[in-house]
Amino acid sequence: MTGLNCRNLRLEWVAGLGFALALAVLPVAATAQQISTHTALTVETSVQAGHTQATATVAVTATDGLPASGVVVIQDGDRELAEAALNAQGVASPEFSLSGGDHNLRAVYAGDASHLSSSSASTNATAQTSSTPNFTLSLAPVAPSTLPLTLTAGNAGTIAVTVVPEDNAALTSPMFVTLSCSGLPSEASCTFTPESVEILPTTPASCPANSPASACPPVSSMLLQTVAPSGARVLKPAFPGSAGRPVAWAVLLPGMLGLGGLAWGARRRRWLQRLALVALVGLITALGTTACNPRYYYLNHGPVPNPATPNGTYTVTITAQSSNGVTAITNNTTMVLTVTGGS
Repeated sequence: MTGLNCRNLRLEWVAGLGFALALAVLPVAATAQQISTHTALTVETSVQAGHTQATATVAVTATDGLPASGVVVIQDGDRELAEAALNAQGVASPEFSLSGGDHNLRAVYAGDASHLSSSSASTNATAQTSSTPNFTLSLAPVAPSTLPLTLTAGNAGTIAVTVVPEDNAALTSPMFVTLSCSGLPSEASCTFTPESVEILPTTPASCPANSPASACPPVSSMLLQTVAPSGARVLKPAFPGSAGRPVAWAVLLPGMLGLGGLAWGARRRRWLQRLALVALVGLITALGTTACNPRYYYLNHGPVPNPATPNGTYTVTITAQSSNGVTAITNNTTMVLTVTGGS
């Protein structure tokens, strides 16, 4: 019996060890269950006011045949031209400007918790070359150091927006380009430093590695700021056990005086006028020192909570505008902002 018990104990110990190993491997197996994806890219171009505008169509599908979710990036070599969020069908259609010449475009899907990242095959696109000075935009992450940009409500992110000149040798005077953004969620803002950049006839269109800023295209730093949720407002009575009493007295006391004046003044009209004036003064004084006063309300009830930037994924459009004195030049690109931890 002793040998049998020992053998049973050994079997139970081995079974327990196997169960523990299975639990240890389980998270790894769960992580490895991400589904691979396929990304397809098509690009259409059109000429607008002598410059080329491109519209890309990106479709991302998983190997199980279902559409993926997340963000795609349009790249031209090592430059990022635009970002866009996939819709419910797994399709995104970012629009962006192309400088004159040939371009080798690629769509990169960033992946998500359920899907692996993937890249499309390269697609060639040719933009019309013009002798009219123009510019295009490209984006690079600063903080956080990766795109797409994900911020917790209350935090800020920085994007470097490069304004790449095109045919600027034909400039007879400096070209000033003003930057702005749209499409932000409520309780969020963007600022550019500097807000306007200058393009000269000698401004380079590329930036070799380790080059000084003077040998590169101008760059503006875009700061995206979100708002964190504040604490709930704390309500406390002005007097212990009588939260509504100041308001009641502010209204009832002048009213009682007024009614008394009416009764007394039935025979003495002169007294009625005096009592009405006293009641009015009393009403104004009471309202000014009780809960109807904004300062009183703030001191006794606290500030109203600030709303937070709402959670969600947003497509932010960055617009750059300039003018040569005759016609306006407008180019834009898009990026994706995801906010978490908000309302």
